[in-house]
Amino acid sequence: MGAADTGYGAGVSSGRLITIEGLDGAGKSTLADALELALADRGLTVELLREPGGVDTAERIRALVKDPALSISPRTEALLYAAARAQLVHERLDPLLEQGAVVLLDRFVDSSLAYQGAGRGLGVPEVRAINRFATGALEPDRTLLLRITPAEGRRRQHERASQPDRLEREGEDFFATIAAAYDELARAEPLRIRTIDAAQPPEHVLRDALAAVDDLFPPG
Repeated sequence: MGAADTGYGAGVSSGRLITIEGLDGAGKSTLADALELALADRGLTVELLREPGGVDTAERIRALVKDPALSISPRTEALLYAAARAQLVHERLDPLLEQGAVVLLDRFVDSSLAYQGAGRGLGVPEVRAINRFATGALEPDRTLLLRITPAEGRRRQHERASQPDRLEREGEDFFATIAAAYDELARAEPLRIRTIDAAQPPEHVLRDALAAVDDLFPPG
């Protein structure tokens, strides 16, 4: 239950941590907003956060790591994400989970495993190690992986008509590698990571997401 074993993540929390993962354009933010409302309607205390960001320090790191004008090495990128994550865990996640809240988090460690570990070629075990340290070994109770093809993700991004950030400017091979890495993570942890077809209409994605987390909130 969002438990961690070292550092500021020590102890067992009473809250629930649900993370949402997937390629850019998969609809993570749309699902997060809808899921927040749906869980709140059940009488749950829900907090919605995003990564990188969620607290002032992490938001400043977010601006750095996404700035298309900057040249950032793969190792620096991985460490910046881990640093932002460490501050978010310390300042927001641990306190919220200890208070018994349901935390919905748009991206978490799996993003770094896929994007920096696989996409940047740093190695999934290596990136996992620095993030275990950064988070105090905090693990999600459930991860919702929105599966979409890289081409469809790109199409949706273009429809948003927003300026692409530094990572969104990468080529097709980069995103194909990330998609494959996400699939491998899901195969390795099927109890935690539930894959959802993100090509469906948003209401169907929400339906599947609610079914995937239903066992975390038994009645009574």
